[in-house]
Amino acid sequence: MRSKLAAALAAIVLLTGACNSSKKRRIAVIPKATSHIFWLTVHSGAEAAGQKFGVDIIWNGPPAETEYDRQMQIVDSMIAQHVDGLAVAAAERNALNRSLDRAAELGIPVTVFDSGVDSSNYMTFLATDNYEAGRMGARELARLVGAKGTVAILMHAPGSASTMDRERGFDDVMKAEFPQIQVVARQFGMSDRSKAMGAAENILTAHPDLNGIFASSEPSSIGVSLALKSRSLSGKVKFVAFDSSDSMIEDLKAGVIDAMVVQDPFKMGFEAVKTLVDKLNGATPPKRIDLPARVVHKADLDKPDVHALLFPGKT
Repeated sequence: MRSKLAAALAAIVLLTGACNSSKKRRIAVIPKATSHIFWLTVHSGAEAAGQKFGVDIIWNGPPAETEYDRQMQIVDSMIAQHVDGLAVAAAERNALNRSLDRAAELGIPVTVFDSGVDSSNYMTFLATDNYEAGRMGARELARLVGAKGTVAILMHAPGSASTMDRERGFDDVMKAEFPQIQVVARQFGMSDRSKAMGAAENILTAHPDLNGIFASSEPSSIGVSLALKSRSLSGKVKFVAFDSSDSMIEDLKAGVIDAMVVQDPFKMGFEAVKTLVDKLNGATPPKRIDLPARVVHKADLDKPDVHALLFPGKT
C-alpha cells in the first residue's frame, strides 16, 4: 500500500514539474506611456519578439508620460509577481531606482530601454543615441535656416533622460558650430500635444520673426505642427520634428514639417525583449546598446528602407 502511495506521489511531483517547466516565461514591458504612436510601435516590436522567442509579453504602462507614480506602481506590481524579466522605459530618471534595487535583490533581469535611469541596477540599457540624435536635429535646422537667425526648442518634460539628452545635443551643436544662430526660446510641451501647441503659440507670439523650431518628441512635434498651421506659418518657420506618426508624415508631405529625426521603436521593443531572453538562456547581453536615428525628408518617403522604418510590418 505504502509503495503504491509513494509511486502515486512521485508521479504527481513529476507531473507538476513537467507542467511548471512547460509554462511560458513572462516578460513585462513597461513603457513611459501607452497613448502615443511611438509606444504602440514599441509594443508591436515587443510582441513580435515574444512570438519569435516563445515568451509571454505583459504590456502595461501609464496613460501619460508624466504619471511617474503610476509607472512606479506598475513596475512594483510586476516585480511582486516575480516576472522572469522586466523591460522598462523610465518616465523619470530617479523615480524607479528603489524598484530596480528590489528587482536586483530578487534576481529579476532588467533591461532599461529608450530613456536612462540614475541607478546602476540593470542588466542592459538599450536606446537611440539620443544625444547624437539631438545633434542631428540641430545641424538639420541650421542647414534649413542658412546657419543664421533665431530658433526655438519645444522640449518634452522635466526629468525625461532621453529627451533631455536630445535637447542637450541640440544646444551643444548650436553653441559650438553655429555662432550666428541664437536660441531665443524654450518651453516644455509636457508630453501633451495641446499643451505643446499652446507653448509653441506662446513662442511664436513672443518671437514673430522666428526662423526655425526644433521639437524633441512626438507630442511636442505634433503641438508645433498644429501651431504653425493655425497661424498659416507652414514653410515660413523651418521645423525639424522628432519621431513620426501618420499625421506627422502628412505634415512632412505638406511642407509643415521640413525634416523628421526618426527612431526605430519597433526594433527597440524587439531588442529589449531579446536581451532578456538571451539572459534567461544563459547569455550575457551587452551593458549598453545604441540604436541610430535617421533624418527623413519628404523626398525620402518612397525609399523602401524609410518606408520599412516608418511603417514596420507593412508592405
